[in-house]
Amino acid sequence: MLIRRPTDILPSEITPREFFDSRRDFIRRAGLGLAAGAALWHGLLPEARAASALGPLLAGPYGTDEERTPYDAVTSYNNFYEFGTDKEDPAKNASRMALEPWTVRVEGLVNKPRTFEIDTLRKLAPLEERIYRLRCVEAWSMVVPWVGYPLAALLRAVEPQGSAKYVEFVTHYDPQIMLRRPVLDWPYTEGLRLDEALHPLTLLTFGLYGEVLPAQNGAPLRVVVPWKYGFKSAKSLVAIRLTDKQPATAWNKAAPHEYGFYSNVNPEVRHPRWSQATERRIGELRRRRTLMFNGYAEQVAQLYQGMDLKKNF
Repeated sequence: MLIRRPTDILPSEITPREFFDSRRDFIRRAGLGLAAGAALWHGLLPEARAASALGPLLAGPYGTDEERTPYDAVTSYNNFYEFGTDKEDPAKNASRMALEPWTVRVEGLVNKPRTFEIDTLRKLAPLEERIYRLRCVEAWSMVVPWVGYPLAALLRAVEPQGSAKYVEFVTHYDPQIMLRRPVLDWPYTEGLRLDEALHPLTLLTFGLYGEVLPAQNGAPLRVVVPWKYGFKSAKSLVAIRLTDKQPATAWNKAAPHEYGFYSNVNPEVRHPRWSQATERRIGELRRRRTLMFNGYAEQVAQLYQGMDLKKNF
């Protein structure tokens, strides 16, 4: 069940850094090699460094009182195949990527195409939209405090044309420092329908746990789509392109029978190699039931009214 968090977060309610740092041993003992396929619960917390980068932050309406996953687990157990296919590889290798200077092109079917500097993007949204919210990422169950604002704020700034129906995300790829083996078709690409991209739950993300986004988690900016499986949340963006055609996406190109374009959290759709009816949260031994749309059915189900969600998986 979604529990809405009030907008006046007190300092006493902020999780101390030492609390989640001390959980590393427990997480390791519980086992980080957990089955993929679960969508994740995430909350978002405005603290010092990310708040200073974004300016003042407000509490969003989709918070949760669930226990947050420790920072060390969130930042040491990642999918970022450009830096290696083992879960620990990104934390070891992603520091090779230079994060400054960084620009993002927003192009295609827009009236005002533009290339944004990262500092401009961090503060593009109005103050009332710089928020923390419930969010999801990766392919296992975590509760992560993300910092950012709705992607819609950026799309409004470039004025999508009436013919635009989809949004394509292109990620950074440098073969000098990243994986050269064709595990996927580099650069990594993902996509959303325009109405999905404009939904207030779709977040342009710059930080986590009150700190600027670590490289292994998709720095300096990524998209986070909480009702979809984690691979839809493209990391280290360099281009956002609006189009009238459904874009090809990395995992759909690699294995179309396993990874559909929509990739909504739907426990009734079995992955060919495992069930998605249950998930296991890092730090827990027992599995829990996976919720439809990752618990966001009330907010997003209307986007798919009349669609066969087993066919359009």
